[in-house]
Amino acid sequence: MATPEEQQSAEHRDAEKVRAEWERKRRRAEIFGEVLPETTRDERDQGSSGERGTDAWLRAQVPPHHGQV
Repeated sequence: MATPEEQQSAEHRDAEKVRAEWERKRRRAEIFGEVLPETTRDERDQGSSGERGTDAWLRAQVPPHHGQV
């Protein structure tokens, strides 16, 4: 069993690893932007309309004098 000092040292190393990984991701995002999103497309909320985003955008772009689609 680890002593309290060894356990605290291990926790400190783990915290440093997490902090270093976060800093590496932050620097990469600052330079390149978000290369890969944190969530996949199927994990994101698609809205309640069930309509694909591009279709909704296209329908929103129809001028009023062209009537409803």
